Amino acid sequence: MYDIGHFKSEEKKDLLAFMRAHSFATVIGTTEQNPVATHLPLDIVEENNELIFSGHLMRNTNHYLTFEKNKQVLIIFQSEPAYIHSSWYENPAQASTVNYMAVHASGEMVFGNEAETLAAIKKITDVHLGDAGPGSFNTIPEAYITQHVKAIASFTIKVTTLQHVFKLSQNKSLQDRANIIAALENRGGTGDQFIAAQMKKII
Repeated sequence: MYDIGHFKSEEKKDLLAFMRAHSFATVIGTTEQNPVATHLPLDIVEENNELIFSGHLMRNTNHYLTFEKNKQVLIIFQSEPAYIHSSWYENPAQASTVNYMAVHASGEMVFGNEAETLAAIKKITDVHLGDAGPGSFNTIPEAYITQHVKAIASFTIKVTTLQHVFKLSQNKSLQDRANIIAALENRGGTGDQFIAAQMKKII
């Protein structure tokens, strides 16, 4: 990770808010042969000052088999990036760059039993669809759940290390940062708008 002091937040709540807003994360593991990566929605909770992620994945996949052999995983939460053009600086004779936000979390993945898997599926579904109405977990036929749950494994990850980079041009002058914000808003891409909004919070 690009570990530079300029590009940090001193507030843990900022990291939690970012991870929850970007909770469709990349989960990476490795064996002696190959690394694997998968992309999963995660539930993120803090209990007794301990950070815990939970979710579920399909069994009999290369990533499940890898995580089963080696429980140590890396989880990446990342925003869309925004390319920063050097012509936006008061002195354009500098390198262009990319602004982005990312959090890396490491921990141990522990798989749950069938009851825990059902609870994990319900929790993630409820977060995105609510607990009532079409598509909610409570409307899925029990026979369907019984048939499919055996192919799914829930997991929890207790986070042991947490790193981040919130690269938002903090090392540039106030005028350069104002110019960047205006240019990003004018360009108008999804990543541009997000990064501009984040920069406004700290300018």
